Amino acid sequence: MSDKVAVFDTTLRDGEQAAGTRLGSREKLMIARQLAQLKVDVIEAGYPASSPEDFEAVQLVSHEIQGPSICALSRAVPDDINACGKALAKAKRPRIHTGIGASDIHIAGKFQDERYGRTLAEKKVKILEMAVDAVKLARQYADDVEFYAEDAGRADPAYLFEMVQATIDAGATVVNIPDTTGYTVPEQYGCLIRSIREKVPNSARATISVHCHDDLGMAVANSLAGILSGARQVEGTINGIGERAGNAALEEIIMALRTRGDYFGLHTDIDTRELFRTSRLVSDLLGIQVPPNKAVVGANAFSHSSGIHVDGFLKERETYEIMRPDHVGIVESRVVLTARTGRHGLRDRLKKLGYTLSPPELNQAYQRFLAVADKKQEVFDEDLIAILHDEIHPLPEIYQLEYLQIYSGTSAIPTATVRLRVKDETRVGAAIGDGPVDATCKAIAQVTRTAAKLQRYDIRAVTSGTEALGEVTVQLEESGRKVVGRGASTDVIEASARAFLDGLNKLANLPAK
Repeated sequence: MSDKVAVFDTTLRDGEQAAGTRLGSREKLMIARQLAQLKVDVIEAGYPASSPEDFEAVQLVSHEIQGPSICALSRAVPDDINACGKALAKAKRPRIHTGIGASDIHIAGKFQDERYGRTLAEKKVKILEMAVDAVKLARQYADDVEFYAEDAGRADPAYLFEMVQATIDAGATVVNIPDTTGYTVPEQYGCLIRSIREKVPNSARATISVHCHDDLGMAVANSLAGILSGARQVEGTINGIGERAGNAALEEIIMALRTRGDYFGLHTDIDTRELFRTSRLVSDLLGIQVPPNKAVVGANAFSHSSGIHVDGFLKERETYEIMRPDHVGIVESRVVLTARTGRHGLRDRLKKLGYTLSPPELNQAYQRFLAVADKKQEVFDEDLIAILHDEIHPLPEIYQLEYLQIYSGTSAIPTATVRLRVKDETRVGAAIGDGPVDATCKAIAQVTRTAAKLQRYDIRAVTSGTEALGEVTVQLEESGRKVVGRGASTDVIEASARAFLDGLNKLANLPAK
């Protein structure tokens, strides 16, 4: 058997069936171009008979895209197959994907009309005839015809084997064994694929394909079990999108085959460096966000936060990474700075930012870092720079903030109470103002007995979100001397107090004019 596994992408067809999504021809073409860059073997572009727009999309993709085979889906119905043939007329490598229900549940439920037979046994004979006729008609339009036995995971094995054999004899080059409802488990599904290869006499004349859904969260595991059992085409979608709980996530299957080549002994022709870019394009165009904990392409897939993990990762990458981020198109692994990161992670990030701190400075920065991290989900590089400017290179602090309380509201007079350490003395004061910042500055001025005037006040969000670190810059003037004070905190009132005190400390350390 070949050691290559062909990758059949159905993002544009089965993936688009996810509730609440819709792709136009333009969006389908954009994704198809990226899938060609990814080097998938087959792009299932749509279901031409379903709507004029889908017909147009398949036609456009088949005309514009070079490289992969372009596939169109149909039921085992002549009108559907004829629509596929017309839509694929300009494709260099066309494939028609036709099929019909194979399980008793599907046959009895979907073909209730007596024209298909009165009994289940009669209906099964008719369904088999329709399957064979569909493949024969499809072969008039394309040499490459794939047959799907819908709900094969719940089908009677003997009937399924008969259907597979008959459709291969009729000209099917690929036979798809879908676990349409995500019902099977890996051992069972793998056994089914193996049984087809062993018990269907002509099975070697066609490629066996696996197409699994994720209703029980086992689509990827089932697909890999099928591959281990002899399937040499795998079907799925980017990010695992699709009907109900979705399809098998192709990026996970592809990277499993690559990362565990020692176990599978198989490969694909996929350019894995395009996986992340493809994932983000699909996410953007379909409006379905990729969960941060998503395997391979999630935002946290190559992120490290825990102190133990960060320490091990920084010493030796392979302690906590089985894949390299550049293998999937991510620039580099990321150490996420949180309250759990630890000193090693903080020191490494500061070093990358160009700051080399002495042990006492690192300890001082770490304590402030913890205070900020306790208030935020993640501490960003801009946060660290603001902290360093605020904490690591200060002048001797004559004034230190120990306590700040604000009383404010739409029907309250803004009042600030502060407690400062002034050299070796603790002082407390309170003041009212036009707003909480004004009240805070007046309270500090009262406690420090300063004559400095606030000339300018600026505030900006250092990072994004409602929990962003705010940075305040003030300009103070006293007796012709001007200084700039800075302060940073997730609390903008606290940042204002710190900036005002930073300016007062600078004034206190300037020589008198």
